[in-house]
Amino acid sequence: MHVQEWLETIPPVAIYALVGVVIGLESLGIPLPGEIVLVSSALLASQHGDINPYVLGGCATAGAIIGDSIGYAIGRRGGRPLLAWLGGRFPKHFSEANIALAERSFQKWGMWAVFFGRFIALLRIFAGPLAGVLQMPYWKFLVANVFGGILWAGGTTAVIYSVGIVAEAWLKRFSWLGLVLAVLIGVASMLIIKNRAKKAAAEAEAERNLRAEAPLEPVAAD
Repeated sequence: MHVQEWLETIPPVAIYALVGVVIGLESLGIPLPGEIVLVSSALLASQHGDINPYVLGGCATAGAIIGDSIGYAIGRRGGRPLLAWLGGRFPKHFSEANIALAERSFQKWGMWAVFFGRFIALLRIFAGPLAGVLQMPYWKFLVANVFGGILWAGGTTAVIYSVGIVAEAWLKRFSWLGLVLAVLIGVASMLIIKNRAKKAAAEAEAERNLRAEAPLEPVAAD
């Protein structure tokens, strides 16, 4: 059964709760299809007047912010052993290559990685826990987390809802075209992320090898 068809079988209150919980767990660091659930729910809201898009966007935003904050706290307490444990439980998402890519992004962009990470599936899972592991100051994380959560969750809900209202007939007529485009975009994004992850892992491995091969400085005698 398609996600949207399944959502049509449950009451609006359950949809609000489901969106908030799934996005919250994804932001916490558990690989779940938060974006798919949000997009499907927003599109469903455009077709059914009993689903309030403002409440839906609010639940999505709250789930994103709260989930990321919990992930930050867990990452700060668990440290790098937590990433190793997650790698054992979710090797596809928390592989060494993906962790290296996310860590390089944080080192380069800092709090902006948390903000823009909302719009990238890989970083959306990593943002909270990794920010905690890397000891990012909480106030910086909180600012990026709140504004990123509002823009991503609220913005996604608003855009998908508006598109559904304006183009419902067009989407029904040319749904196959939208499906093809979505698949192509998804495959291209996956290939780009995998390529960057491999490069990041290779660079990290090269840096480790250089540090291991570097001669130790002699200790001066007293």
